[in-house]
Amino acid sequence: MKVIADLEVHSKYARAVSSSMTPPIIAEWADKKGIDLVGTGDFTHPMWFRELEANLEEGGEGVYKLKSQIPNLKSKSGAKFLLTSEVSCMYKHLGRGRRVHLLVYLPSFDAVRKFNTELSGRGANLFSDGRPIIGLTLAQVAEIALSVNRRALLIPAHVWTPWFGFYGQMSGYDSLGEAFGDLAKYIPAVETGLSSDPAMNWRIEELTGRRIVSFGDAHSPPKLGREATVFEMPEISFENARKAIWGEGDSHIAYTIEFYPEEGKYHYTGHRNCKVVYSPNETRKMGTVCPVCGKSLTVGVMNRVEHLGKIDIETKAKVDEFGVRWIYDVQEKRPQYVMLVPLLEIIAEALSSGVSSQKVMIIYEELIATFGSEFKVLLETSVIDIEKKFGPRVAEGVKKVRSGDIVIEPGYDGIFGKVKIWKEHEVKTKRAISQASFF
Repeated sequence: MKVIADLEVHSKYARAVSSSMTPPIIAEWADKKGIDLVGTGDFTHPMWFRELEANLEEGGEGVYKLKSQIPNLKSKSGAKFLLTSEVSCMYKHLGRGRRVHLLVYLPSFDAVRKFNTELSGRGANLFSDGRPIIGLTLAQVAEIALSVNRRALLIPAHVWTPWFGFYGQMSGYDSLGEAFGDLAKYIPAVETGLSSDPAMNWRIEELTGRRIVSFGDAHSPPKLGREATVFEMPEISFENARKAIWGEGDSHIAYTIEFYPEEGKYHYTGHRNCKVVYSPNETRKMGTVCPVCGKSLTVGVMNRVEHLGKIDIETKAKVDEFGVRWIYDVQEKRPQYVMLVPLLEIIAEALSSGVSSQKVMIIYEELIATFGSEFKVLLETSVIDIEKKFGPRVAEGVKKVRSGDIVIEPGYDGIFGKVKIWKEHEVKTKRAISQASFF
């Protein structure tokens, strides 16, 4: 069975996260998105851990589901939860300050309890934030997790972001061995983050035998599933997810669902205060010193990939019966992936309205009710069927996203890039289309 998973999530106890990120609401939005397996996020936070225990019960081997007796529960969710957290390791190593985010997955509340106790015993203030800043090295965290449970999964998060990514220019590493030492063999995968896609990671030699996973890093319910990994497994369980991420047995990664990396905050090199932005070619010509203020530019993900990438990768695309463009490596040795724009953003641009506006939310809810889930709409629904009920503009938006016919302005130095479905002249030409046709 195919299992859509988003295993990088944050709770209401994490910094800059919506207060709506509670177990029932996360489960509700997982259903809307079409996510079968969702991370709990932040299991290191004592208050959140208490909420997880109060709201979840076993739903299979090493996975959990909402308790049916939760008060005011709108509907029974089919989503399963995996116990996940993310820690921010901040320390000095090899003469440099390091700031790296690491995902940790464990198969039981008991294992989480032991892991948290070990972190606290080594000076970590777990009450400080849902994603705690700890003064332990990546190798130390890995050692603790594996000593608590040998099946613990350890995955560096959003590996290319300059400040907190494992390969990040500002505080990361050039190789897994450099950071983890002998424990590098226990790192089965890396997570792309919003600023990279699989093809960019395929260029890194040490990742050839490792999996590439993608997750949404959601800070609010609608952001769930911005990226996701689709597993093929006999049934939903921790062990099957572990096998898929390790590339073992009868479970594997079927494909990943990707955010456009250009929309990430650090895709290109630049300085936001000085409004300087360089592509990799421009960076090679102009250097990494800001021509306006004279300070160092924030080196973008693409430059960092080019610096570390030793493998030349060719990709090709295939279009399926729904017009969805799937991207492969030429030899088809790796899982394919698809680039998407969230459905709320498609509707908002189609209606020239805000993403969280009432009219956008009404259309979104109707699309979900009609076709089953957001991923069903984006990947497996006939454009003709969408147009019949929701008009040509929304249907055209979905079609353009599927084919990759969009406009992109890359992000840089903490500023999100801009992804537009319609070019400016197309917007002006079609402004006459009445929004009333959507209702």
